[in-house]
This record gives sequence, C-alpha cells and structure tokens, in this order.
Amino acid sequence: MSWSLVADILGALFLLLGALLCFAAAVGLLRFPDVLSRMHAATKPQTLGLLLLVAGVALEVRQPKVLGLLFLVAVLQLLTAPVSAHMVGRTAYRTHQVDDDSLIADELADDLARAGFRRVDSDDVPDAVADPDREA
Repeated sequence: MSWSLVADILGALFLLLGALLCFAAAVGLLRFPDVLSRMHAATKPQTLGLLLLVAGVALEVRQPKVLGLLFLVAVLQLLTAPVSAHMVGRTAYRTHQVDDDSLIADELADDLARAGFRRVDSDDVPDAVADPDREA
C-alpha cells in the first residue's frame, strides 16, 4: 500500500465526515428552537466539519500553494467562529431573546449588574427588533 493511496482514502473519509458535520449544522440551524441552540449548531459541528473538509482537500491535492491557502482558511475559521458566536450570544442575552428557563446558571447577570448594565426588557425593545417579520 503506497502513501498516495492511504492519503486518498483518508482524504475521501475526511471529506465525507466533514460534509456530514456541515449538513448536521445546517439541519440544527433549521430545527433548533432558540438562539443558543442554533448558535451551538452554527459553530461547533460546522467548524469541525470545515476543518475536516480542509484536511480532506489537503490530503487529496498535496500541493504547497493549495496547502497554504487551506491553512489560512482553517485559521480564519478558528478565529472568527468563536468571536461571532460570543457576540451573538451576548446580544441575544441582553435583548431578552434567550429563554431564561433553559439556563442552568446565569453567571452573566451578576457580572453585568456589577458593571452597571441591565438587561433590556421586552417592553424597551423597539418594535422592529421585537418583531422582525412586522413591516415598518
């Protein structure tokens, strides 16, 4: 068995697993009920799925120029996905889009209170934010 054959088999396996994880993330975005669940589906399996796709393509192509570009894609994904998920989670929390019953511990409330912030009540949210489907 040659290295080329092993790399091709591993590459195909990584591509298949990565595609399945990306598909699972897309299904989670459509099916999960709340912001935090959807945020989890958008970041965790999608990031791992993309990294598996990148590894699969790298094993299939095996060219230095392509490997550099794939490395850049992987690094940018790992840098941006956690930051965007964090910002979406904090925004959803502050605008009361998070179901308080689904939280096991609310550690952010104490931190925000000490910093002088308060959560926006649903009465304080503008109509366009409270009901995005409503025509202006």
